[in-house]
Amino acid sequence: MPTFDITASTDCMEQLTAIGVAAAAAIVKSRGDGEVHIKADGSPVTRADLAAEAIIRDRLSRAVSALPIVSEEQTEPERANAGASYFLVDPLDGTREFIAGRDEYTVNIGLISEGTPILGMIVAPALGLIWRGIVGRGAERLEFSSGKISGPRAIHTRARQAAELVVMVSRSHLDARTQTYLDGLPHARRIASGSSLKFCRLAEGAADHYPRLGPTRDWDVAAGHAVLAAAGGSVLAPDGGPLRYGTSDRRIPGFLAWGGRAPVGSVKG
Repeated sequence: MPTFDITASTDCMEQLTAIGVAAAAAIVKSRGDGEVHIKADGSPVTRADLAAEAIIRDRLSRAVSALPIVSEEQTEPERANAGASYFLVDPLDGTREFIAGRDEYTVNIGLISEGTPILGMIVAPALGLIWRGIVGRGAERLEFSSGKISGPRAIHTRARQAAELVVMVSRSHLDARTQTYLDGLPHARRIASGSSLKFCRLAEGAADHYPRLGPTRDWDVAAGHAVLAAAGGSVLAPDGGPLRYGTSDRRIPGFLAWGGRAPVGSVKG
């Protein structure tokens, strides 16, 4: 089974960034298409999802041919073949926001090694922003326009303030258990957002916490997990343990993301 040499990850990140920007351009080009299909699991997929998927899979397989690619729009048998290290891709995270005409959608590329995200790259096509990070080496934010990418600026999480807890919440997937948890947070100010942008806001020090106690999939979380961890944050299971990636259905039952060290304890109920 192939594993990933983190000493080569800096060069890899530059390639991932270029691939992500190319996928972003394909999404923007397809934005006015209006064609939407509903998949077997009830989630929507558009021509933009598929266009971005095709670009990422083609270019990533040529750039890093030794590692498998697990992505949202591929078939289940292919997903089962991932080894100790593999790329985890969501070509268009926030499809519902994209369909609604909002700017809160992203391209997510993460790298899993031995069940843990170690590298993440997130591109926001409509915002012209990129967040990327390598765990243990730091995180960065970049800007892009017309295919040109700015130099990186280091980002990091902020210290939480006692007077107010800024909490990112899902715009389209706010389940009852998460709502109950939010209601119990003291001094919390909520900011609704779509896609993995919520992880990015924590990573750049604009927010403190992002809880999701309903189920989601590995590819929705991995890139944001890596970026946030690289910036000094943490992403844990609701019981306080590590998230488990790579289950047979690639499903995560819930998580708590923090801009910094997580408080001791777990979610009850």
